[in-house]
Amino acid sequence: MELDKLKRHRTQAISDMLSRPAPHASSPAPHASIITVGDEILIGQIVDSNATYIAGQLNAIGIRVVEMRSVGDDRQAIIGALDEAARRAKIIVVTGGLGPTSDDLTKEALADYTHTDSWRIDESSLAIIRDITTQRGLPMNKQNRNQALVPDHCQTLLNRTGTAPGLWFDYQERIIIALPGVPFEMEALMEEVVRKLQTSFQLPPVLHRTVTTFGMPESVLAAKLADWERTLPPSIRLAYLPNPLTGVRLRLSVYRPDKVAEALVAEAIAGLRAILGTVIYGEGDDTPAAVVGRLLRERNASVAVAESCTGGRIASLLTSVAGSSDYFKGGVVAYDNAVKTDVLQVCADDLLAYGAVSLPVAEQMAEGVRRLLNADYAVATSGVAGPGGGSEQKPVGTVCIAVATPQGATAQRRQFTGDRARTIDRSSATALNMLRLAMIT
Repeated sequence: MELDKLKRHRTQAISDMLSRPAPHASSPAPHASIITVGDEILIGQIVDSNATYIAGQLNAIGIRVVEMRSVGDDRQAIIGALDEAARRAKIIVVTGGLGPTSDDLTKEALADYTHTDSWRIDESSLAIIRDITTQRGLPMNKQNRNQALVPDHCQTLLNRTGTAPGLWFDYQERIIIALPGVPFEMEALMEEVVRKLQTSFQLPPVLHRTVTTFGMPESVLAAKLADWERTLPPSIRLAYLPNPLTGVRLRLSVYRPDKVAEALVAEAIAGLRAILGTVIYGEGDDTPAAVVGRLLRERNASVAVAESCTGGRIASLLTSVAGSSDYFKGGVVAYDNAVKTDVLQVCADDLLAYGAVSLPVAEQMAEGVRRLLNADYAVATSGVAGPGGGSEQKPVGTVCIAVATPQGATAQRRQFTGDRARTIDRSSATALNMLRLAMIT
């Protein structure tokens, strides 16, 4: 009891120290607004992943995003969104609408909004565009050249991965940044945006530590951590960040940390680990595929996959990790039952008796591909991804997942909810997590 009391007093003392303003503290961080442009977002044709990425990058340097909005390919709608955003934020990031076609109107809207009628050709951007068109074997046409045409009073952000330069405006005590809508182009330019924002503002330091978990839904996790969360010092902010492929990330943040912040957060994470145990699989940007890869490399071991309902998704996740050739042998997409029996040596009688979506068949698929490709470990999936094909006994979302090790094979039946893509993602990530647990327990 005395030890617990002393620990509570020590934690409170640290928290009190951390919550006091530091000497020479920097000024409050500016707020930001994010505007994504494109009819394809509003009609549900694509998912707006750009806003999420940009918000994460801004938050990491202490800039709070207060608003995200999407508008269509309409000049007046873009101008209206800029006007509204300027009332709430000093930084406005716009993404999309910088391409060469007639529906790309962001540059014109920005020129109208910032009251400019003079334009210039940015020669550095034009050189990049010329190189890209040459490499692609395409002629340099008027549309390509016009992408290097920018409002005269803005700075350009050189886009070395595409033909649309980014734009940076200092206007009426606001910074307005326009980025391409193509995600990998936007992400590359955000690196420069972050650097420029850090030199433009006295941003407060931020400490982020992220713990990655898998196998426990967000609501269950929150209930299990309720007592722990209540004991967190006020200076630590906790965010739950669920994702079907990576599980639930728990991000602990301290704004304006001093020298004791790291110790305070480390103590909180130690408490998390004591509560959650193997539900935690890593920290930071870890993914199940990356952690499985590290474990395999540490053991000088290899893995193979046999996939039915996931259709190669597990293999794709494993090979998305750099260096996966060190441990990934290969896989078999056994969609047809004949492939299960002829290639993976699944017993035809078991297929007839239990069906393709069954624990015995999943186990035999894992064992079969492990033997076939001479791997140390293997995973297998067989299920009903939907939207059709379900039954009363095996409704849509039923997936049997197996892991084969040198000691034998085990399988689990899982019931997932959501559409086909979500079921495939969750099944694939669950298979990787089952493999991780098989290696560490």
